[in-house]
Amino acid sequence: MSKTHLTEQKFSDFALHPQVIEALETKGFHNCTPIQALALPFTLSGRDVAGQAQTGTGKTMAFLTSTFHHLLSHPAPEGRQTNQPRALILAPTRELAVQIHADAEPLAQITGLKLGLAYGGDGYDKQLKVLENGVDVLIGTTGRLIDYAKQNHVNLGAIQVVVLDEADRMFDLGFIKDIRWLFRRMPAANQRLNMLFSATLSFRVRELAFENMNNAEYVEVEPDQKTGHRIKEELFYPSNEEKMRLLQTLIEEEWPDRTIIFANTKHRCEDVWGHLAADGHRVGLLTGDVAQKKRLRILDDFTKGDVDILVATDVAARGLHIPAVTHVFNYDLPDDREDYVHRIGRTGRAGANGHSISLACEEYALNLPAIEEYIGHSITVSRYNSDALMTDLPPPKRLTRNRSGNGPRRGGNNNRRSSAPRSPNRKRSG
Repeated sequence: MSKTHLTEQKFSDFALHPQVIEALETKGFHNCTPIQALALPFTLSGRDVAGQAQTGTGKTMAFLTSTFHHLLSHPAPEGRQTNQPRALILAPTRELAVQIHADAEPLAQITGLKLGLAYGGDGYDKQLKVLENGVDVLIGTTGRLIDYAKQNHVNLGAIQVVVLDEADRMFDLGFIKDIRWLFRRMPAANQRLNMLFSATLSFRVRELAFENMNNAEYVEVEPDQKTGHRIKEELFYPSNEEKMRLLQTLIEEEWPDRTIIFANTKHRCEDVWGHLAADGHRVGLLTGDVAQKKRLRILDDFTKGDVDILVATDVAARGLHIPAVTHVFNYDLPDDREDYVHRIGRTGRAGANGHSISLACEEYALNLPAIEEYIGHSITVSRYNSDALMTDLPPPKRLTRNRSGNGPRRGGNNNRRSSAPRSPNRKRSG
C-alpha cells in the first residue's frame, strides 16, 4: 500500500497515553494522516473539533485515538454506575457502527477499556447482555440507543466524550430530533470532549453541531478539492435503453477487482443486481430491505474478496471503510450532490488510485450541473460506440431466488470469456 497519504507527523510525537501509542504501533500505525495531524493537537488539549476530510483519510482513527486518550487521562466521574458509559460514538448506520467497533477493538485490548455496541435490526438481547456488564465506550445508532436509554439500560449522565461520525447524515431531518434527545441527557458541552467528523459539513450542519459543542475548532483537509485527486472521474451519456448494456460492457472491459455500484433506489439496485447475477458475476446487494445478518455477511464477503461487485443505495453504504475498492459506478447520478462525493470516496482511499464512472442517463442527467458546481470542476466526458455494446445477455435473475454473491464470475472459473477485454471503443472528449 502506498504511504504517500501519510504526513511526517508521528503519533509518538504527541503526548498520547503510552497504551494508546502501543495499540497504534501494534496495528502498524506510526505516521498520521493529514486529518489526524490537524485534529489531534486540539483534542489532546481538550478542545472540541469539527473535522472535514475525504472518506478514507483516517477520520475514524482520529476520533478513536482522541477518545481512548481522553478516557485514560481523565478519571471516571465519581459515583459512576454500571449502566453509565464514559464515551458515546454515534453512527448513522448499523454497518458503520459495527465497523467502528471493529476498528476500536485493538485499542480496547491494549487499554482494558470495555466496548459496547448498540444498533437496530437484530441482536437486542446479545447487545444488552454486554451493556449490563458495564462498558466504557458505547458505539451505536440513535434509535437503539434511545430505546436502551428509555428503559434505563443506558444512562448518559457520565459521558466524558461524544463523537458524531458522518455528521452530515446524523443531522439529516430524521436524526436531528434523536441527537438532541441524547444530548439533553448528557453533561453540559463544556464538561465533555465533543468531536464531529464527515466528508462534507455544510454550514447548516456546522451551526447545528456547534449548538452541542464548546467553542469547537474547525479543521479541514483539502478544502478546495472535494473529490480525491487520486480518483479518475469519467462520465457517459447513455440512453435509458442502452444504460444497462453500457454498464455491463464497461464492467467486462474494466474487469475491476472490487467494485461498488450505486443506484438511487432499492428497486433500481435490485434490477442492477439481477442483471449482473444472471450474467455470472459474484455480486452482492446492500439495501435497507436486506436482513441485517445477511448485510453483514455480504459486507464480509466483499471485504474478503468472495464477492467482486456490491450494488448499494447511499444509506446502506454510507461511511463504510472497505479497503481496495478499485472502481465506483454511479449507475444513477445522485439527487443530492454531496452524495456524489461520498460515493466516489469509496475508492482512491489511503493513498491508492481509484476510478469513478458515472452514467448520466435521461432521467438523472439534470443532477449533473449541481454536482459539478459542488465539486468545483467538470467531469471528463467519454463517448461509446453503441454497436460495440454487449448484446448476448441473459434475462435478469429475480430477487426471490436469494442469490447474492454465491456464483462464479462469467465463465464459471473466474476467467474472462476471452483473453482480451471487450471494448466499447471509448473516446474521451472535453
